[in-house]
Amino acid sequence: MRVAVDFDRCESNAVCMGIVPEVFEVRDDDFLYVLQEEPAEELRGRVEEAARMCPKQAITIEG
Repeated sequence: MRVAVDFDRCESNAVCMGIVPEVFEVRDDDFLYVLQEEPAEELRGRVEEAARMCPKQAITIEG
């Protein structure tokens, strides 16, 4: 699985970080960072939840 973020849509509201902080992080500069572009399969459920819960629908999962 590969995680992609449309940074033009992302508001860095940290909803995704709250769900799966191993993959997403909003830092002090108020920007979202993807810590793991290809997270382990065991995180799939939480990554999918983060994508669903994103207010701007900026997260996509490939594979």
